[in-house]
Order: sequence, then structure tokens, then C-alpha cells
Amino acid sequence: MALTQTSLEAPPFPVLEGTDHVELWVGNARQAAHVYSKAFGFDVVAYSGPETGVRDRVSYVLQQGRVRLVLTAPLSPEGEVARHVALHGDGVRSIALAVDDAEKAYEAAVARGARGVAEPTTATDRDGQLRYASIATFGDTVHTFVERSDYRGAHWPGFRPETMPASGVGVHHIDHTVGNVECGAMDAWVAFYSEVFGFTVFQEFDEHDIATQYSALRSKVTRDPKTMITIPINEPAVGLRASQIQEYIDYYRGSGIQHIALHTDDILETVGQMKANGVQFLTAPDSYYKALAEHRLDGVDEDMEKLKYLNVLLDKEDTGGYLLQIFTKPIGDRPTLFFEIIQRKGGAKGFGKGNFKALFEAIEKDQAARGNL
Repeated sequence: MALTQTSLEAPPFPVLEGTDHVELWVGNARQAAHVYSKAFGFDVVAYSGPETGVRDRVSYVLQQGRVRLVLTAPLSPEGEVARHVALHGDGVRSIALAVDDAEKAYEAAVARGARGVAEPTTATDRDGQLRYASIATFGDTVHTFVERSDYRGAHWPGFRPETMPASGVGVHHIDHTVGNVECGAMDAWVAFYSEVFGFTVFQEFDEHDIATQYSALRSKVTRDPKTMITIPINEPAVGLRASQIQEYIDYYRGSGIQHIALHTDDILETVGQMKANGVQFLTAPDSYYKALAEHRLDGVDEDMEKLKYLNVLLDKEDTGGYLLQIFTKPIGDRPTLFFEIIQRKGGAKGFGKGNFKALFEAIEKDQAARGNL
């Protein structure tokens, strides 16, 4: 995993342009697409399956703002998608990264220590050509380099356009995606993102920052300084009980993406719509909002009663800015993948350190209900 060449000998980093899409491999793509459309407000914009010449899987592409999700399900019990779903349940397979040159990005990543999963490939149809390649990251998750400057289609060769608009809830882009890895593996994967991509550690937290009576974790936030692609990496720390990170690893059967944070410019409006659509969120106790009113409300625009009513968390930063956030309950039957809705005001750059205790206690309440705490 580590790069052994000196800095003078090292090849250039892959040149990234942003996040192209996130692909989830799921048990039933049609039903999942319905949930993401009706509850999360995503438009269905493209489809792939037997009707488009793809025989082993179906995929639905969903779009809201700059967020693009691809939901893919197997059509038989054989094959990589079926094996992935059987082992992990519904989960993120690929965080696809937009690049100008997929071959150069792949070659640079492999030269810097990444393991190749899919060599550079050209896919074509009447809408042009698209180049892609993939490398491995933690667990069975991959990064796919996508070069689409010569492609005009709905998403990818083999997909047809669909027009199934939804109401939208106001999310604009992916703020960050969080990975959970096994105990003791965090630093190695932080080094991977540093050595392969040139990411820097933006913030870090340990068991003194992120702990409750029962459990704790460690986390380092890796970020591409150019594109601001942000991938925090968590590992469990020793506690009296199994942490929510360990619970994820146990149910997911290994490392993977814990949650996707979606940015909004009006979290109260977004969360209000999502709750009306049936999305379930974690809830903080009333004591959290009592303490919030006493210590952290100067300069906050939002009405306290609305924050409490919707259970939105708030964390003020030393810079004067503040963060508003809320977390969904797991979106599938396994307590693994969930979503965060986040709003940053006044230049806030953090990840809600002041909310960790309330958040973890809310998660532990659900863990206890499942008999896993």
C-alpha cells in the first residue's frame, strides 16, 4: 500500500476534477430507486438493464443538484454484484472520480501504490465514448476514474434516458463520504490517500474527542486540497461495549462507506420535507437543546424551537461559523449505510465535534434496541 520511492522519483498524483457519481450495489434497484426518489427527492434520469442490452444487472441513475447516485442490482445469484450484496447487504461499491484522462489517472495511482481493479477501458455508443478505470480502496470499495468529455449520453454507454422527476428536497452536492475500517487500519488508509492521491489530513479526532460511556472511535479527515473531495476515515477504539463503528464492520462484513453527507443551503426546509416524505432520523435528547441554548446560540440565525422540533444538531466553531447537521437512520435492514444532511454557515469547515456525544448516544440508543450494545 505504501509508496517506497523518494519524492524526487515519485510519479505525479492523479489529477482529479471532483466526484462524478456514487454507485451503490443493492438487492432490488427498482425498489431502492423508488425510496430515493419519493423520500430523498432524487429525479430518476437514466436506466440500464436487459432492455438496453445489459444482461446481468439493472441500474437506475438518480440526480439532485450535483449529486448523482447509481443504484445497481443483480439479475441472478451469480456474479460480482450478487456476491457483494450477499456479503455486505446494500452498500457503496464505487466512489467515482471525474478526471480529464482516465488512463493517466489510473497509471499514476497504480505507480504510486494503488491496486488496479479494472484497467483503462473505452465504452462507446451513439452518444460518443467514455473512458474509465478502477482502483481498490478499503474493503470491497473502489474508486472509478471517469473521463466523459467525449460523451453526451444520459450517464454511460448501455444506459437510456429516463424522465421521472421528483419534488427535490434541496440538496446540492456531496460534502463528504465517510469510511469505516477495522481497528488499527486507519493510519494505513490515511497514508494510502496521502501517497496515492496527495490528500492531506484536514482534521483528526481520537477517543478523547469521540466517546460515550460505552464506546469510542478514532477518525482522520483526508481531503484533496484542490477539489475538496473529502473522505474521513474512522476506526473503532476500545470501549466498554462494541462501538457503532464495530457494529457496522460486523454487519457489513468488513470495511466500507459508513455514510454520505449531502449539503443543503436550508437544512430546516430540507429536513422538514424529508420527514414529511417518511425519512427517519436519529433523535437527540431534550437535554442537548437545553445545553445548546445556554452555551452556543450567539450569532445563530435559526430558530431554536425549529432546530429542536426537527432534531437538527448545531456546532459553533472558533472562527464564528457554525455547522448544522442531522443523520438518517440506516437506510437498509442492516445497521450500516446512512446519510447525513449538512449545512455550513459563516465559513464553517468542521464536522460537528461538539455534537459527537449527542450523536453517539442517539446511535447507541438504536444499538441497544437491536441488542448490540
